[in-house]
Amino acid sequence: MTPSGTELRRTLGVRDAVVVGLGSMVGAGVFSALGPAARAAGTGLLPGLALAAVVAYCNAMSSARLAARYPASGGTYVYGRERLGPFWGYLAGWAFVVGKTASCAAMALTVGAYIWPGQAHAVAVAAVVALTAVNYGGIQKSAWLTRVIVAVVLAVLAAVVVVCLASGRVAAGRLDIGLSSGAGGALQAAGLLFFAFAGYARIATLGEEVRNPARTIPRAIPLALGITLVVYACVAVAVLGVLGADRLGQATAPLADAVRAAGMPGLVPVVRAGAAVAALGSLLALILGVSRTTLAMARDGHLPGMLAAVHPRFKVPHRAELAVGVVVAVLAATVDVRGAIGFSSFGVLAYYAVANASAWTLSPAPAASMVPVMGLLGCATLGPRPHARPPSSAGPVCSAGRERLVRGDDLAAQRQQGDRDQLEVGDAERDADDRDAQGDTGDDMRDRQPPAGQDQPQHVADAGGRARVPALDRGVPEGPQGVDADAEGGYPEGDADDRDAQQDAGEQVAQEQPEAAQDEPNDVQDGLHW
Repeated sequence: MTPSGTELRRTLGVRDAVVVGLGSMVGAGVFSALGPAARAAGTGLLPGLALAAVVAYCNAMSSARLAARYPASGGTYVYGRERLGPFWGYLAGWAFVVGKTASCAAMALTVGAYIWPGQAHAVAVAAVVALTAVNYGGIQKSAWLTRVIVAVVLAVLAAVVVVCLASGRVAAGRLDIGLSSGAGGALQAAGLLFFAFAGYARIATLGEEVRNPARTIPRAIPLALGITLVVYACVAVAVLGVLGADRLGQATAPLADAVRAAGMPGLVPVVRAGAAVAALGSLLALILGVSRTTLAMARDGHLPGMLAAVHPRFKVPHRAELAVGVVVAVLAATVDVRGAIGFSSFGVLAYYAVANASAWTLSPAPAASMVPVMGLLGCATLGPRPHARPPSSAGPVCSAGRERLVRGDDLAAQRQQGDRDQLEVGDAERDADDRDAQGDTGDDMRDRQPPAGQDQPQHVADAGGRARVPALDRGVPEGPQGVDADAEGGYPEGDADDRDAQQDAGEQVAQEQPEAAQDEPNDVQDGLHW
């Protein structure tokens, strides 16, 4: 029991709780997660989505049952403490606070990358300050802003679905369900999609601010999850129908690429704006959840007691919210988001593992314990592996950006290798011409040529009497007798031209890479669960 005067105000109904859940789940992940998921699963994308839905449902129902029994701020921190013991609650609390604080920083940088890529850190800090101020003014203001954000995001997603399906460029064959990348690819896609919309626990962390929580929370969590799954399924079908699994897997901005392929390139800026707004919604819900868990831990003495203060007028944990806002703003201003994603992913897994284990203790009946057991096994199965970096709401975005840069590096290497091959062929032809032209000067010159097939340099005198080094010997001088430099002390003119051509080609490729990476602000986000 909390002391009188330190309780939060119960003002959220079912609709408000559902909106908060939607703001958490329909975030930036829906705009970017489908690309990495399709790249991992191929034609197994839709089965992967179905598997992610099953695991999410099990976790959501476990959280709903626990929230109805323990309607207090803190979510799984409270459930683990009450059902499993102080240590497990402590583990869940710290996993949530640390992991979701990292997610806050990642989401803030996602907002900055979409709005103003050149000043992503500054915009991220401004977004954190603004949303912290909204939360400080009371949960009703946060719920109102979340309604606006969710309405905008759903409108953008609906426009994408309608444009894709009505474009006449949808092919039923692209929706064939299979396992082109094997069961492992489908599992990896399921993990990416699960982490992208695993925000339903945010409703449980607000248990102390929900009216009639025993009735409201068990209704709000499945409703929010069901709406989110329908949205993801509609978007996935529409985008797959236009792009197909292969093109979708190569897309770094799947929804933008889909509307462009559907013949509506003018909708691309709207899609990008929708992604920025969705990231704001996720950030708002994350700050809410972290501050409530911080409040619960401060009440138990696991964090400084001053963070347990509740504002007498607004009835919010104002000190906890300010502390969370400051920490997230500092992280958003100073760290690379990629380093935050690992903490976030580990925190999500530990958090839901404790939630499912706590729900398993609620009833000894085998039927009642089946759901939390499936949820626990699902989290372990879909957890991050060395080859699968799970995103936060922005995580897939950063993964796509990194992979695009890797592909760019590979392309640059291939182009440079092609340039070298062409230059070597040209040098070989010139050497043959030189030998033919000098054939009349005597057999002694041909005797100096090394046997065919050897890699050692061939020194052929040109018409001016200078020794010439062919392409295979370029850049490895053997001394005055092997290389006759020109007047400036450089390499022979033909080889210098070859090196200049290679350098120009490398510079051109290097200049093309940043331009390709700037098409979408994916390189500043990772990825996360996020």
